[in-house]
Amino acid sequence: MRRYDWDHIHYRTADAEAIATFFERFFGASVKRDVYPPGTLYPGQKRIAIDAGGQRILLAPKHPDDPTAAAPPFPYFGLEHVGFTVDDVDAACEELRAQGADIAIGPLTRSPGLRLAFVRGPEGIMVEIVQK
Repeated sequence: MRRYDWDHIHYRTADAEAIATFFERFFGASVKRDVYPPGTLYPGQKRIAIDAGGQRILLAPKHPDDPTAAAPPFPYFGLEHVGFTVDDVDAACEELRAQGADIAIGPLTRSPGLRLAFVRGPEGIMVEIVQK
């Protein structure tokens, strides 16, 4: 069978800068900011690529022609959240709270050996932090 390697998550947002800043501030992500060139679907609009925990998240602006629906309330079917592992969820939550993060759920023990919490970001994006 052909090998498939991970490339990216594509996240459509009304405020790409807020999402990028959220990942930079709270999760140490590196962010590349530029502009879509002529001849692409979004010419002249801001283009942002995030590297978070070794994974790429591409932030897309509103579609130029099609209306965009609001994000659904949490929890919902579909891509619900992204997750990062940490060595100490409780300490990470304390650090994140001190920086102003919204710890929406937890920290809590889901099952023996699995501790987690959820951080809520702009537009309701949820990031899970997991300690195994």
